[in-house]
Amino acid sequence: MTAPTVAYLDTDAGLARFMAEIGRPSELAIDTEGASFHRFIDRIYLIQLSTRDKNAIIDPLPLAKSAALGSLLEDPKVEVVFHDADYDLRLLHQDYGWHITNIFDTRISAQLLGITAFGLGALLERNFGLKLDKKHQRADWSMRPLTPGMLDYAAQDTLHLLGLRGQLKDELQKKGRWEWAREEFQRLEGTRWAPEEPGLAFLRVKGARDLTRRELALLRELVAWRDAVALQLDRATFRVVANEVLLEIARTAPSNIEALGAIKGMPRGMVERAGRDVLDAVQAGLAATDANLPKFPRSARFDKDPDFDAKVGKLKSVRDDAAKRLELDPGVLCSRERMETIARAVPRSREELALIPGLKNWQIAEMGDQFVEALKGFKAAKKDSPYSDS
Repeated sequence: MTAPTVAYLDTDAGLARFMAEIGRPSELAIDTEGASFHRFIDRIYLIQLSTRDKNAIIDPLPLAKSAALGSLLEDPKVEVVFHDADYDLRLLHQDYGWHITNIFDTRISAQLLGITAFGLGALLERNFGLKLDKKHQRADWSMRPLTPGMLDYAAQDTLHLLGLRGQLKDELQKKGRWEWAREEFQRLEGTRWAPEEPGLAFLRVKGARDLTRRELALLRELVAWRDAVALQLDRATFRVVANEVLLEIARTAPSNIEALGAIKGMPRGMVERAGRDVLDAVQAGLAATDANLPKFPRSARFDKDPDFDAKVGKLKSVRDDAAKRLELDPGVLCSRERMETIARAVPRSREELALIPGLKNWQIAEMGDQFVEALKGFKAAKKDSPYSDS
């Protein structure tokens, strides 16, 4: 089989010619490559496109924003095919402001079919007998020039995606699950990163909830320092100083360079170059007044419900029975978090069940009556304020 031709586009004129050549296809496969594993600034460093007869890798770094490409992706008459669209949609909106509405996601399709190995490589092997080389999975796509091997690896992400889409859609229709998929795809529309309140990144550090409020104040200063350095270097934060190291500094509050350098995992070079800045961050955290000590906003608390575990258990039994019947992963069918929300609300009808955020119509169609029946005789939980003064 002759390898398909893939155009490498790194000029505005070249991209314009390619867009003119493909015209207005009814479907288009797309993938993007970021470099969050290597860079602090998460952006698109590569875009791969495939139609039924044209393929391209676009280097966006030297290019202006393409109005033609944006118009094509936003055209509701053009189906845009992704594998695991969430990250790509966020980057495309962040970098270009594009809002894609006609989406097909091969990962979601595979999960709704009960396919347990739903990575792109596994699906291409299952459907076409193709084996992808994984050696460039953690590649730094911000580097230039890209190697031939990297470009070949990137091209594989869309070369077979339209064919895969066709086969998966056929399977969904045969199983009567095409409407499930359409509902899932529609929920992807508008996917984007929500605006974040400045200065709260430290609250997302895994392990931060185990700190005292004073230690959390130190972590706040340390993360602000680390992120400023990462931004200046455009380097992933863990490549500057790992979260585990910042947590240990917050817990131990070193007061001198020797104590800082003794912390396991603290980069020697960073101690030499910026040790004093780290110690200043520690002192700033120690100097914070009690009134300015940070705290986590807590989730809504519910009155103690002696029946909560029993309610969740009944819903889980319904879910697990349906998963066996439908040959689906139970977590794909309905997450535990969603079942806990249902257990607190105790809906009395399908209509009330439909009001629960995140619950889909296809899930209600498959399990709604059984969920309502399982909760008969139980009472709904009451919740208090979502914020704590402690």
